[in-house]
Amino acid sequence: MKKVWFITGAGRGMGLHIAKAALAAGYQVVATGRDTDKVSEAIGASDDLLVVKLDVTSAADADAAAHATLKRFGRIDVLVNNAASFNAGYFEELSQRQVDNQLATSLLGPMNVTRAFLPAMREQKRGKVISISSTAGIVGYEFCTAYSASKFGLDGWMEALQIEVEPFGIETMIVNPGFFRTELLTKDSTQYAEFTIDDYRERRAAQEAFWTGANGTQSGDPAKLAQALIQLDKEEKLPRRFLAGADAVATAEQKIEVLRQQIEAYRNLSSSLAIEAPLHED
Repeated sequence: MKKVWFITGAGRGMGLHIAKAALAAGYQVVATGRDTDKVSEAIGASDDLLVVKLDVTSAADADAAAHATLKRFGRIDVLVNNAASFNAGYFEELSQRQVDNQLATSLLGPMNVTRAFLPAMREQKRGKVISISSTAGIVGYEFCTAYSASKFGLDGWMEALQIEVEPFGIETMIVNPGFFRTELLTKDSTQYAEFTIDDYRERRAAQEAFWTGANGTQSGDPAKLAQALIQLDKEEKLPRRFLAGADAVATAEQKIEVLRQQIEAYRNLSSSLAIEAPLHED
């Protein structure tokens, strides 16, 4: 039987490449997005394709999309949490609305969709949950406080979720891409901070110039990452985490080295904090 892949944010960017790769691999694909016409136009017609409306921030949409998937195909094999946005800015300049929107899309959204599918996966005694995170889930970047908060949260949630669902035959994988040439940095996906504080003005201008200039120049090929996911799905077991891109590997290695240095610098102090056992009289 053909595997069933469910992909959020499949109308463009990384999600579009994943949907096309899954179809090319002979799988059945549920491609989702807020605008189903755009999703259908981007992917093209296929007997193995079901396009479903989904705003990941809506639990009702997630439940409806899961129901439509199971009604059409009878099961779910691979869920790919891909939908994303980027609210960029210094923390003090970001509005609470922007922080809430970032968390709703990048953290609560994947939770909504995964929660909708877990009952079916438990009943099947199998299933895979793949969540597209970022190197911003490994290190905190300047100008990315809200984004990093959402990705650190996503990574922590996925690590804990794996422990909870593994007894049911369900696997999870965190994907931490580096810079890939997707639409994340376009005007449709990136919003800069709503407020301006004079102390940040010069740094903000430099950061906005960097992120705007990075759009379309990223070194990572999203089509190759999509193929990597197809390959990893064929492994006997998914890795818990996949670092996507040489830059992502370098970032993780740097983080490991910083942690190692901090451990050694304060090992004695860190190890001296236990409650001392009282002396016992003979």
